Amino acid sequence: MPGADDPPPFEVLNPDAQRPVLLICDHAGHRLPQALGTLGLDNADLHRHIAWDIGAAAVTRHLARRLDVCAVLATYSRLVIDLNRVPGAADSIPAVSDNTPVPGNQNLTEAEEEARITGLFHPYHAEITRRLHHLWRATGQAPVLFSIHSFTPTMTCGGPPRPWHIGVLWDSDGRLALPLMEGLAHDPDLIVGDNEPYSGWVVGYTVAAHAGSAGLARAAIEIRQDLIATEAGAADWAGRLASILEGILADPGLYVHLSDGGPDPSGSDGLE
Repeated sequence: MPGADDPPPFEVLNPDAQRPVLLICDHAGHRLPQALGTLGLDNADLHRHIAWDIGAAAVTRHLARRLDVCAVLATYSRLVIDLNRVPGAADSIPAVSDNTPVPGNQNLTEAEEEARITGLFHPYHAEITRRLHHLWRATGQAPVLFSIHSFTPTMTCGGPPRPWHIGVLWDSDGRLALPLMEGLAHDPDLIVGDNEPYSGWVVGYTVAAHAGSAGLARAAIEIRQDLIATEAGAADWAGRLASILEGILADPGLYVHLSDGGPDPSGSDGLE
């Protein structure tokens, strides 16, 4: 898994880009390996937010082009295995997602789970490692990791609305997140979440595993899905982000890994 007739578990954009920045999109696709059929779901469910981060792939594509940077996008649905969760966790291969049972994920054997880990999880994360290593080696600078996600306008069907247009997720390293939030705050019509609707301290695996452990500058964003569900909306948000990030990425302080022993340039422990 995936089989011989299935596409690979990730797509790489701008593979020859030499800027020391890597974009990633863990939940870019909603494809299923042929061997798993539909996981017992109908076509509508496989295009809902439970299957992928709606609009996130389009934003990533536009942003990679605008910034001229490399990007790695996952091609299979998070319902097969969530690449942003630790394998073995309850939400790694969800039996139920947002109150929707996933029949093909129930009562799996350890061997069946391992097949998904081996076929999808490991190749995607190995490619991120490979791309970061290449950029670090080619440029002589510690690369920046920027992760792109989207979130639903309500947490559950019929739940209260989420007011944020975009959330910036970060942990102890604010080198990227703090100036990004500052740039976004220049638009008075935007509601920007500081570790909302999720916290960079407690949610997710990928950024912490690849950048947090290496002391790389890092951040993740969550954009509300109704704002980027169309190609025009995704392009607009990518343009908005690119205009802010261009200035931020000019800071040489981003391209130093903090495990060198230097102080946190943000001046904050991120616990706010």
